[in-house]
Amino acid sequence: MADILAWLEEHGSAENRAGMARFGINATKAFGIGNTALRHFARTLGRNHPRAIELWETGWREARILALFTDDPGLLGLDRARAMVGDFDSWEIVDHAADPFVDAGHIDQLVPELAADEREFARRTAFAMIAWGAVHLKARDDADFLRYLPLIEAHAGDPRNFVRKAVNWALRQIGKRSMQLHGPALEMAEKLAASEDKTARWIGRDAYRELSDPERIAKIGRKRS
Repeated sequence: MADILAWLEEHGSAENRAGMARFGINATKAFGIGNTALRHFARTLGRNHPRAIELWETGWREARILALFTDDPGLLGLDRARAMVGDFDSWEIVDHAADPFVDAGHIDQLVPELAADEREFARRTAFAMIAWGAVHLKARDDADFLRYLPLIEAHAGDPRNFVRKAVNWALRQIGKRSMQLHGPALEMAEKLAASEDKTARWIGRDAYRELSDPERIAKIGRKRS
């Protein structure tokens, strides 16, 4: 652990920390290392669940990202994931965590639970997991994602920036998963675009713009049936 923290300290950058803050990343406790360098370093470390817990508990941004990159999803339990959500302090951590949370098999339990959670980053996690799962859970039935459309509609009026962007992301990824899902997602986008709520309108219009694009539709059509 000490050698990892030493590496992070050595490769940190004040300039990078300032740049992170401009992009809405919490850099209060950050060394200032880009994610490309962290991914390369993570590959040299390999997966290790106990070490990932130690890294996470340091509270350092880069250590937590390394924890997410190197944790073993098979050992990442539901209670542990819930505890981690309580530490989320930026959209960046949320979006990186969506990957191992989905890979650990927690999408069915955590999505409805976290969507109902009023904390901004907890709710974002729910929709980031939907977006991630729609792309990467290729063996799952499309019906598993169709059932998330009412959840998207229910929270499309949440005006908080990091929530509305994740809701939009989830809707677009569902619509791009297959032609079977494209139609219902496009219909939902149209419905939201006609909403009296300005946040829902933005989500709907932005999603409709992408999902109605002929080139995008053709690309979806070339995917598996």
